[in-house]
Amino acid sequence: MLDPNISRYIWTHTKRQQLWVLAVVALSMIPYFLSLNLPKQIVNGPIQGDGFADPAATQTFMQIAFDLPFFGNVTLFDGIALDRLGTLFALSSVFLLLVIVNGLFKYYINTYKGRLGERLLRRIRFTLVDHILRFPPATFKRLKGAEVSSMVKDEVEPLGGFTGDAFVAPALLGGQAIMALAFIFVQSVPLGLITAALVAVQAFIIPRMRRRLLVLGRERQLTARELAGRVSEIVDGINTIHAYDTSNFERADISSRLGRIYKIRFDIYQWKFLVKFINNFLASVTPFLFYSVGGYLALQGQLDIGQLVAVIGAYKDLPGPLKELIDWDQNRQDVQIKYSQVIGQFAVDGLLEPEIQAVSAERASGKLTGPLAAINLGVTDDTGAVGLERVNFSLLPGESVAIIGNAGSGADIMAEVLARIVWPTQGQINIGTLDLHSLPESLSGRSITYAGTEAYFFFGTVRDNLLYGLKHAPITDRVFEGAALTQRQWEKREAVWAGNPEFDIHSDWIDFEHQGAANQAALMPSVYAALDAVALTRDMFDLALRSNVNLAEHGALKAKTVEMRRVLRDALTKADLNGLIEPFEPGAYNVEATVIENLLFGNARTSDLKAGAIISNPYFLSVLKQRGLADTLFTMGTEIARNAIELFSDLPPDHPFFQQLTFMKSDDIPAYAMLLKNIDKSTANITQSDRAMMIRLSFDYIEPRHRFGLLTPKMMTQIVEFRAAFHEGLPANLKDAIEFYDPEQYMVSGTLLDNMLFGRISQKYRDGVERIYAVAGGVLRELGIYDTLLSIGLDFHIGAGGKRLTSVQRQKLALARALIRRSDYYLFNRPLSALDTRTQEQVLTAALKYLRRDGRAPAVAWVISNAKFAAQFDRVAVFERGRLVEDGSHAELSQKNGIFKELMSA
Repeated sequence: MLDPNISRYIWTHTKRQQLWVLAVVALSMIPYFLSLNLPKQIVNGPIQGDGFADPAATQTFMQIAFDLPFFGNVTLFDGIALDRLGTLFALSSVFLLLVIVNGLFKYYINTYKGRLGERLLRRIRFTLVDHILRFPPATFKRLKGAEVSSMVKDEVEPLGGFTGDAFVAPALLGGQAIMALAFIFVQSVPLGLITAALVAVQAFIIPRMRRRLLVLGRERQLTARELAGRVSEIVDGINTIHAYDTSNFERADISSRLGRIYKIRFDIYQWKFLVKFINNFLASVTPFLFYSVGGYLALQGQLDIGQLVAVIGAYKDLPGPLKELIDWDQNRQDVQIKYSQVIGQFAVDGLLEPEIQAVSAERASGKLTGPLAAINLGVTDDTGAVGLERVNFSLLPGESVAIIGNAGSGADIMAEVLARIVWPTQGQINIGTLDLHSLPESLSGRSITYAGTEAYFFFGTVRDNLLYGLKHAPITDRVFEGAALTQRQWEKREAVWAGNPEFDIHSDWIDFEHQGAANQAALMPSVYAALDAVALTRDMFDLALRSNVNLAEHGALKAKTVEMRRVLRDALTKADLNGLIEPFEPGAYNVEATVIENLLFGNARTSDLKAGAIISNPYFLSVLKQRGLADTLFTMGTEIARNAIELFSDLPPDHPFFQQLTFMKSDDIPAYAMLLKNIDKSTANITQSDRAMMIRLSFDYIEPRHRFGLLTPKMMTQIVEFRAAFHEGLPANLKDAIEFYDPEQYMVSGTLLDNMLFGRISQKYRDGVERIYAVAGGVLRELGIYDTLLSIGLDFHIGAGGKRLTSVQRQKLALARALIRRSDYYLFNRPLSALDTRTQEQVLTAALKYLRRDGRAPAVAWVISNAKFAAQFDRVAVFERGRLVEDGSHAELSQKNGIFKELMSA
């Protein structure tokens, strides 16, 4: 656990480094003191002529001699005899040298402090995340992810900067202040007393005034943390906010919180600059006294000019260290408060011992063979609600058990307790003779697999999340050579010094041998089989076809593009589906494509040419006008607007019909209605932006889909002619901005489906997409690239929390992720609740079959949503009101007039 005292924590982990840098600080005081005394020697000596009464007089420079006991005077260097000008330049050169030496000392000390601080900050952040990973499950019900992440990321940030200053700053700044003060005392006791008195007043008043700043800073930190948590809630609950029209309530809440933060921050500014004003005033009083009192003493002959100059020069070095020392004390208190608040949030009872999560490449004790049993089990949450009460349940090796129960029956909690997701408050969970909660996660986490209704997916691809459950420990290290090896050695050394593990995230973390495969390629057939079992293969296929493929990784697809199109056409011909695809032909209009696709006969690669933005391109617009299409498309856009407004203006904005409109949204109707009124009054007053607005409306029109009867044969011929003229005179700056359709080339800007079809699916077939997919599957297998497409689908990025997938896809993916793990016990907690009953039964049957392939016989406990699925299991356990009320085979319970029979007939 983190030490509650920040200074003690820093000293514990950086003691050796702190001692070293303190020694360097002590050594730096020597040249610092010499640099304070040197101005006096320069002023009194060569400048004022002390020791140079005779113009030919010289003084010895750099003589090194010592008076030693028993040895007398020992001279190491006789020095150099210099005249007055030579002495001036020599002393000035020494002064410059001391400035450089002092600067180098500061550079080294500050750099070392920075490295020290960053290492400890890395240690603290890692320790906090390590604690999060060891929190008991119930803790996460009270935590907001955004607040915790804010603490780890932002609130501990000042601790890194303070680490280097914790001991070095008071030593360095205090040493400099003491040296300057001592030097002033040596030159003049009265001026030394004045300086000491003002320093004492400054050191007494300023820290006490800054205590208010510490209180305000703590309030600012807490309110900012709460704001982060509230914004996170808005992001997570955005659908609820929109559904219940509470967006303005949320705005009011955020405005109120920002108002509180503003007031706190403004109070900080006011108090901060008041303190700064008083501090600057006290710092300015001392020079006034130096000039007045010091000048008086100089006039009285009690102080020479060189001493006065040296005292003033020394004082210039005093306020800086003193102010920074006061700032350091405030920073120390501020950091201690922040540190105490952070570790207070992480001081959780029941924290898992580090040994439970110790890394292990192998399962800690081999294979678990005993029954997974709950003995006198009870679960009560922190509100006192009873989830389970005196339950005795066992799951035998190789056995399959259906767990049944309505909401609140305890069936769901039973699965969570067996998976260690919920901790029991009474009784215990055993595997054979071993207590489940005493086992290391390297054993229990690999022997038991769990999948529930809610599954979390990490930011990344489908493949990343699918294989996530196999990444337990680094199995094989990467091979480093040359500069890469040196970099890796440095990274490992820094990790050790910062108390972090030495693991390489880029190592191979999957134990392929345990999975029955030699490498990832050998593992993929098993992964594909799991996707088939959960009916996710078609989704992966769909994601692949709608993806833009990275040709650097899948160059074979580019080479097979033309062949793929030809084979697909032949397959459609054999299936009597010739009209299913309307292909792109250079000299013909594609009625299933949009007007803009036919105009360009290609895909725009830059945002300023995509969609309707191309209407602003001067070259495009000039060719439209030359070919007489500008007026034609304007008229066409006007008619589209009239038809759309007539048909849809009276419909609510959320009406499904608006989903069929590709060229207009419900919000656009008022603007187009107003524009039509202006056109009907007079076309003379129509601006160029209004014309562009109407022309843009025509770009997305597809006659077979929208059926307004606006696309005549003459217009289609004009568009094809425009295409040829547009391509012929294309300026150089647009040649790479548009990728034109070429039946013999792969379209980099198009999706894989676009490249495979090289055309558009006809609107004549309602199930055209389904038919294409049915034929395409055989075509891709024939070409030997079906697995390549699945691999592309697995590389689809699912976004934050898997939100780019549907809820059904997420549940399927979670189940597939669980199936591919080779475990001894599988616990499924209504993993398919988003699916319809028929699909649930199909997937359940396929999943059980998958788990028993290759002669395997793991134990399976499945909380099912429909009692009719229970016939596929060896045993049935029925829960009601937190108790196990029935337990037996499907045949036995079907004969009883109990709850199971009621559920079966429901």
